[in-house]
Amino acid sequence: MTNHAKRLTNVARRQDYPNSRPRDAATLIVIDRSGGEPKILMGRRHERHVFMPGKFVFPGGRVDASDSRILVPDRLEQVVETQLMKDMKGNSSPRRAQAIALAAIRETCEETGLFIGSRRPSGWKTGSPAWQGFVDKQISPALSALAFFCRAITPPRRPRRYDTRFFCVGADMVAHHAEPDNDELLDLHWLTFQEAMKLDLPSITRVVIDELRERLAEGLAPRPGDRVPYYFMQNGIFRRQML
Repeated sequence: MTNHAKRLTNVARRQDYPNSRPRDAATLIVIDRSGGEPKILMGRRHERHVFMPGKFVFPGGRVDASDSRILVPDRLEQVVETQLMKDMKGNSSPRRAQAIALAAIRETCEETGLFIGSRRPSGWKTGSPAWQGFVDKQISPALSALAFFCRAITPPRRPRRYDTRFFCVGADMVAHHAEPDNDELLDLHWLTFQEAMKLDLPSITRVVIDELRERLAEGLAPRPGDRVPYYFMQNGIFRRQML
């Protein structure tokens, strides 16, 4: 077991919730490397949330039905699509892999106002209100720019369970910045790794930040096709495998 996995196993946990199947979810780590030190965008979850109330996290959330119904001009890199489908629980398909990636972009837009994409003057269409803002601004979600970086499944018997895929993208892929659609994330800030680690973070978020900091310290910016650390609990112990 790696040190990262040990840290997750040692966290005190409640076990009094009914067991449930994890739901697909996605998170986006937006990295600004325009200055001397990389910065990442994080916000504080509202105290009303059942899952991780008051914690600082990356923007993201569960996959919505609309994410699997839209057709966008851009596509995931083939290697990313393949990685997302590895050990996919339930029915595995390219469309589901794309929906997970799209959820990361949609949730980031809703929670931060950042439109991750590229201008498409010819436009594209969607029947989903959740994606209409992209269409109105002629912005196509930048699927091919996403690097699949990490995966983590919430342990059993928690108030919410998610099979979360963490993606990375450069801040240069922000095509437009508007006001957020909701107040799910408060106190949005661009933070250095040192600043982020001083905040009240979920254990898995702390581990993912460490994974990213180590990668960048080696001069290796996340890119499509990199091997992906995968965290899950087995027999009461957190495991870390590489996809």
